[in-house]
Amino acid sequence: MTSAGSGLSLLQTCALSLLVFTGASQFALVGALAAGGGAVTAAAGAFFLGVRNAFYGLRLSQLLALPRVVRPFAAQWVIDETTAVSLAQPTRRAARIGFLVTGLSLYVLWNLTTLLGALGADAIGDTKAWGLDAAGPAVFLALLAPMLRTGTERAVAALAVLLGLGLLPVLPAGVPVLVAALAAPLVLWAHGRGIASRGDVEERR
Repeated sequence: MTSAGSGLSLLQTCALSLLVFTGASQFALVGALAAGGGAVTAAAGAFFLGVRNAFYGLRLSQLLALPRVVRPFAAQWVIDETTAVSLAQPTRRAARIGFLVTGLSLYVLWNLTTLLGALGADAIGDTKAWGLDAAGPAVFLALLAPMLRTGTERAVAALAVLLGLGLLPVLPAGVPVLVAALAAPLVLWAHGRGIASRGDVEERR
């Protein structure tokens, strides 16, 4: 419903859900398009958010040890939930079952509800009048908040918000999200400098 409210057609909405099976990236793409951003900047922001799934895939590749012919298809289901369920299992067989059941059920339900939401958006008319353009960012924040467990992660999130909101009035839609991606390396650099400085102080003592 959110993507339909951002100007995507029913076919485009369903194709996005089928091909980009990662909620955060989908909401980032839709949010940038809703704000008037170009397709390239919107896709770039979604790409950066989806990069974390590549790291999940490295860990799951070792854990599941799936046959080579199956891996390209299994990669479509490498998301937060399937990774968490797989890693929680005591054996490789249980991890494979957990990955399969979680991936299949979520993929089917996600795409079914996407179809129903898009049809519902068409039925209620102008979705902007209902404030649905705010649904994407709200859902993304709800997904992100529980993942900020350490001080460094919270610092990255805070700096990203400052960069994004601060540059929003002066840069084209979608570009502030890309600049906000610099928050992670900046915070990690500052954190590393802080550790090095403390080490120098300890040595002088």
